[in-house]
Amino acid sequence: MSFTAPESLTEKIAQHLSMQIIEGELSAGERIQETRIVNDLQVSRGPVREALLLLEARYLVTILPRRGAFVSHLTRDNVEGLYEIYGHLLNLLVTRVSHKWTDETIQPLLDQVAVIKNLSNPTPRRFIDEGFALMNMAYRVSGNIYLCDTLTKLQPALYRTYAIAMRENAWQPQRGITFFTGLLSNVLARKPEQLPQLIGDYASYQCQLVLTALHKHKENTETKKTVPA
Repeated sequence: MSFTAPESLTEKIAQHLSMQIIEGELSAGERIQETRIVNDLQVSRGPVREALLLLEARYLVTILPRRGAFVSHLTRDNVEGLYEIYGHLLNLLVTRVSHKWTDETIQPLLDQVAVIKNLSNPTPRRFIDEGFALMNMAYRVSGNIYLCDTLTKLQPALYRTYAIAMRENAWQPQRGITFFTGLLSNVLARKPEQLPQLIGDYASYQCQLVLTALHKHKENTETKKTVPA
């Protein structure tokens, strides 16, 4: 595999490594070998180091002095912290959209919710991608660049937790579809007072799925270690 285009090379490398972490190809606590990346992607060491700094800012990587970069661990505290802040920020985003939308700006959101509802047997990755596409459309309506930047920065960490939850639990897209439909109904009715409960319940539901998945993964890993070869 080779990335030769000079434009946004650092971001391309970061995206490549992000998907390896999200899909579990790189495990929590695993050291990321710069030399391997340089050889695999046929790039110089500078953009790789810049990409690792980006991933650290996006909470996927921890860089330790004189030791290198490691895939960040997911603990109960940081999963709960992630969903706590995500719930508050998402509520702020959707509330702003409910106040600011016009007939012209709401149409892309209507179309995207329709896309999500009409997905036929969606894969987890496709469903996550379409959900984030909806969020990105909402950014343009909200008009708050600081809020949008903060949520964008959290997306890779959220993507990682969604992927873990979907790998370890039964895949049930209907809960997500119901959530997106409920958000849109409240936005169209301009009733933001109902959003905190709706968003809070869904964030808590997602958080619990992730925690359950992490527990299952830990149990499975420990079981494999105790089974004689």
